[in-house]
Amino acid sequence: MPGRVHVVVLLALAVLSGCGAKGTDNAAPQKAEAKPRAASAVEGAMCKEHGVLEALCTKCNPKLVPIFQAKGDWCKEHEFPESICPICHPERGGKPAADVASDGAPADGTKVKLKTKDTARLAGILTAKAVERQGGGGIPVTARIAYDALKVAELNARAPGVVQKLFVDVGSEVKRGAPLAVIDSADVGADRSRLAGAVARLKVAEENLKREEQLEKEGLAARKSVLVAQQELDAARAERASLAASLAVVGASAGGSGGYTLTTPLAGVVTQRRATVGRLVGVEETLFEVVDVSSMWAELDVPETELPAVSLKQPVVVEVDGLEGRELKGEITYVAPAIDPATRTAKARVPLANPGGALRANMFGRARILAPARAAVMVPRAAVQRAKTVKLVFVRLADDQFEARRVEIGAIEGDLVEVTKGVRPGEEVATEGSFLLKTETLKESIGAGCCGED
Repeated sequence: MPGRVHVVVLLALAVLSGCGAKGTDNAAPQKAEAKPRAASAVEGAMCKEHGVLEALCTKCNPKLVPIFQAKGDWCKEHEFPESICPICHPERGGKPAADVASDGAPADGTKVKLKTKDTARLAGILTAKAVERQGGGGIPVTARIAYDALKVAELNARAPGVVQKLFVDVGSEVKRGAPLAVIDSADVGADRSRLAGAVARLKVAEENLKREEQLEKEGLAARKSVLVAQQELDAARAERASLAASLAVVGASAGGSGGYTLTTPLAGVVTQRRATVGRLVGVEETLFEVVDVSSMWAELDVPETELPAVSLKQPVVVEVDGLEGRELKGEITYVAPAIDPATRTAKARVPLANPGGALRANMFGRARILAPARAAVMVPRAAVQRAKTVKLVFVRLADDQFEARRVEIGAIEGDLVEVTKGVRPGEEVATEGSFLLKTETLKESIGAGCCGED
């Protein structure tokens, strides 16, 4: 019968005897050069003589050789399993590159050996080359949508008083100058009374000055009397101006003598309302928040290591969770001069147009800061598979062999994904059919043969 796909997963051999373990009475004798070992190998112990995991050392435990050979994981030149060969892969330190048991995903470097060179075609496995692109992908960062701080109005009472009437609620759309509430204030009533008195005083002072000037012309009054009348007129004008300015800040009158109308200084949406009818309010508390949402800010968290490549007016593409498939474009207008000591990132700001109101504050997403001088390795989206919490790409080593690589991905650009770690430009990666390879490498699927042919 034609064979099924063979998968090399080293930790699956943990059930076998350790390095140099004693066999049963009817077991085949070991080679003469195999030195005696303890009855069982300590889990995770290294073979000091050969520099590989003691439980997988084929030099000290030759009976493991046919098992690795049958699974296609064998270095003929050095007579070690290929995946842990200390000479071919010194960076792995004689052990699998990742602990499969810790996250349930296949180790980095796990190989899938096909029965024949034609198996990949029959299984529908297609490949594509990883390409290097200048500026492709850009610098991937996280993004959060926030209000444009220049278009947020927080409104409080202009004078302490009691709320008499409300015109809006949360969610109301308002135009600039629209009334929000009527507040009755004793202080405002007193100021209006003083203003009325100041107006009357001003009128009397004007008449008195005219009379004194006329008497001076007729020789019936001294110059001193005219100057005193002028001084009184100036004082009356100053008092009226002061009270008028104070009441102008309060707003237009409404209701009784002490009532005034609280209005909005900009058009937008009421996002907060803390005022209620009959409530006594002071000048220190915010009663309404009005936000113009025609534009928003995207706040980016730029890693410390990427800051040298980030500058003002640099183009950015933002993708927001909840608006899948929609790309928003803008430019960086601000980069924070300080780094967050906890996250080691700096804030960058990108204004975004929001004509339809689809963007909402506190949305999260991803952004790509386009950096023309930065090279990126790009692979098709279909090449990236998720196994448990790990992302995998299967690189073709030969017509009948693939290798699982644990990868880290960056930006997504159309049908391409940036791979920041794990794949080199020019390597061929499995696209269509890579899911079958992934299934065959998972711990619970090993040996299921779902990629094989009958």
